[in-house]
Amino acid sequence: MSLDSVTQSVDEAVSGFFEPIAKWLGEVVFYTVPVGGTDLPLIVAWLVVAGLVFTGWFGFVQLRKFKLAVDVVRGRYDEKGSTGEVNHFQALTAAVSGTVGLGNIAGVAVAVSIGGPGATFWMILCGLLGMATKFVEVTLGVKYREVHADGTVSGGPMHYLPKGLTERFGKNGKTLGKVLAVLASFLILFFGLFGGNLFQVNQSYAQLVSVTGGEDGALGSSAGALFFGILIAALVGIVLLGGIRSIANVTSRLVPAMAGIYIVACLIVILVNITAVPDAVASIVEGAFNPEGVAGGVLGALIIGFKRAAFSNEAGLGSAPIAHSAVKTKHPASEGLVALLEPFIDTVVVCTMTALTIVIANPASWGEARAGEDIGGVTITSDAFETVLPWFPYILTVAVLLFAVSTVLTWGYYGLKSWTYLFGRSRASEVTYKVVYTVFAVAGSLLTLQTLIDMADAFLFTLAVINIIGLYLLAPVVKRELASFLEFVRARNAGEDTGNGDDDQKPVKTTV
Repeated sequence: MSLDSVTQSVDEAVSGFFEPIAKWLGEVVFYTVPVGGTDLPLIVAWLVVAGLVFTGWFGFVQLRKFKLAVDVVRGRYDEKGSTGEVNHFQALTAAVSGTVGLGNIAGVAVAVSIGGPGATFWMILCGLLGMATKFVEVTLGVKYREVHADGTVSGGPMHYLPKGLTERFGKNGKTLGKVLAVLASFLILFFGLFGGNLFQVNQSYAQLVSVTGGEDGALGSSAGALFFGILIAALVGIVLLGGIRSIANVTSRLVPAMAGIYIVACLIVILVNITAVPDAVASIVEGAFNPEGVAGGVLGALIIGFKRAAFSNEAGLGSAPIAHSAVKTKHPASEGLVALLEPFIDTVVVCTMTALTIVIANPASWGEARAGEDIGGVTITSDAFETVLPWFPYILTVAVLLFAVSTVLTWGYYGLKSWTYLFGRSRASEVTYKVVYTVFAVAGSLLTLQTLIDMADAFLFTLAVINIIGLYLLAPVVKRELASFLEFVRARNAGEDTGNGDDDQKPVKTTV
């Protein structure tokens, strides 16, 4: 029996068994209600409302403290002797690598095809709101993280939900927190294996095959798929063994590189078509409030834009606090401010650049997709770049590979923290997880297992319900932490001794 027939049999068997479960779960989690002639997914509304609430609660912290957040990333407020494993910049890039990925390339193309150019406007707005949610959850992640005897750190909803709720509400909070923590760990673990690992490897392999001759090319065979899977698994396994320090060292180089390659390509297309920029911007703004050919009109464009942004930046899902919790700091809110830059980079910058490139280039495939043709998002984005850069599919392949590898690494770390919370931190437990995770990477190039990936998406957004309930209940804690950090910043700027042994550092003038 050939490898092709084996993998196809496995795919069919898995899909046949799990498809009814995935379908039911998707209908529940992504339940929609008719609003203004279109369907509104309640989970998206849940995420957007959280962004609105936290934006108001913290007085537009994403705008007022943006410069301070950048200063923190640059190390201006680092403190000697701080507990943690990585610096602010490394923690940010590790978390960004888990959100910036194929969705920024393909998902945005789908959004502007279904919702028109105006979806871009609402996508940006949702990204700005998500910055406030990310600030809240990451501050809690650092506040209630667990520092182990060997200096390593564990954080995330599985830690701040039980600890924070116990601290605020006593015995009742402790019981609720433990239940929510177990659920959160399981949901993150499942998505990490299928959405954060298998799917990323599968899609990057598909793109690589497409530029190397297709199924008749060097990598189009089962042997080529197996070779690619083993190669990715080996790279991931080596880095994963090194823990968050190793992952941060890799992502701190990969993320700027992949973002740089992609944004430069976008800018080339935009500059070549510079005269079309005013019309493109006008079509985005006009399409946001007066869209043509979009189901549900303005509300339809808004929902599509919000949906794309919510799925892309993961604000409120509780995943990013796991990476950010490893930061070296004595003030949890300092990393919360750093984290609010994450949706800005992912959605406001990268997603917007993709959308603007497509709108300006206006490739034929985009018009066909808007007319109802079934065209893949990657194809539309690739065609947009190809109008100026005929060789772009090769650059896109490099970007996709970098996006995929960094995402696999980050979700490998997220999954590890969930696994050890559920099954303990013994060496045997950690090695078992890492072996399982690397095997899934190999399977990613051979199998699609789309049904399980659909289930993983549903599980990840179920996590948002659990996590945001906790964020609402623990928001007063975040308020206190922010006040404490701002007081520290004022003292540092005034040249006062903050009592942390770092008064020899030069004061920095920063508006707070």
